Amino acid sequence: MNDKHLHIIALNIPWPANYGGVIDIYYKAKALAEIGIKVHLHCFAYGREVADEHLRFCHQVYYYQRDTSLCKHWSRFPYIVNSRQSKELVNNLLKDNYPILCEGLHTTFILNDKRFEKRRIFVRAHNVEHDYYRLLAESESSFWKKMYFSCEADKLKRYEPILKKTQGIFAISQQDFDYFAAHYALVKWLPAFSSFNGISSLPGKGEYVLYHGNLSVRENANAAQWLIENVFSKINQKCIIAGLLPDVTLLQQASKYENIEVRADVSDEEMTELLQNAQVNLLITHQSTGLKLKLLNALSKGRFCLVNSKMLVGTLLENACVVADDAKTMISEIQHLFDKDFSSEIIENRSQYLKLYDTSINARKLAQSIFE
Repeated sequence: MNDKHLHIIALNIPWPANYGGVIDIYYKAKALAEIGIKVHLHCFAYGREVADEHLRFCHQVYYYQRDTSLCKHWSRFPYIVNSRQSKELVNNLLKDNYPILCEGLHTTFILNDKRFEKRRIFVRAHNVEHDYYRLLAESESSFWKKMYFSCEADKLKRYEPILKKTQGIFAISQQDFDYFAAHYALVKWLPAFSSFNGISSLPGKGEYVLYHGNLSVRENANAAQWLIENVFSKINQKCIIAGLLPDVTLLQQASKYENIEVRADVSDEEMTELLQNAQVNLLITHQSTGLKLKLLNALSKGRFCLVNSKMLVGTLLENACVVADDAKTMISEIQHLFDKDFSSEIIENRSQYLKLYDTSINARKLAQSIFE
């Protein structure tokens, strides 16, 4: 049987796999390699170090500097796309005729190049990007950032029909699938890839409530601040907020309360420990876009998961979580869950719901779509 080769264009260096977009990319590439696909990984580098981790399983790895200069904003193309142009990338892709998987609308500039018109090119849609950027604009307090996100949302909406040139779109959530299927052909739902390879949740009881996420993202920082003000400061249980790059405002807000602690820039190992030892993993979002990979992380490693409805949109994981959409209900559910043991029976039931996110099964589905 001939070797199967696949080019994957990553929007950033996927290691360490410690926030939503790169988690899906890293574990997807790894799962494909594990079923025998020769992965040629192309990474746009910015804000992260070159990582030898990919060399363990990828056939080849290439790095390109993302051009974040101001002039990249002045274009009809969205900035997230225009800043990821590379002649070197194009030349590398044209050396063979292997299929290409573009990670996000961000990496699709090659679809504008006539030399790729007959190439098998697929796109992993991480979000309905213009909706996502519109929501980012709404959550911003800075006038200039609000203007940037609004302008980018408009450009993304005008640019999105470029997807008609692909041989397939893989949506990350059921909600996103519904949107793309209504506008484009050859759309499939492919759940997010993650480190999930079974449940590692611990039975028994934990001692604190945990909220985790990339705290440099405004949506997550806003969610953490809302929880401090409306939930964590109203209960007696210890509460931990953990994640990357919390800002000064969040740290100052948390420091007012003895029961609230912020853990900044924790390692993967420490995050796993925090997830496993919490009694309640509390996750909320004000944006129902994409799939929240931190939800999978909490369900596969943690005990009780208390979430709002928007966190569950498009996941089919409603029965694995406790749902609360206002502060009063969240407080009540926390008190109730601290009186309960997290049993082996709950772990077994949860594993049934998470089968949908089995990386090995989904890698085979992806490979079948691309190569067959």
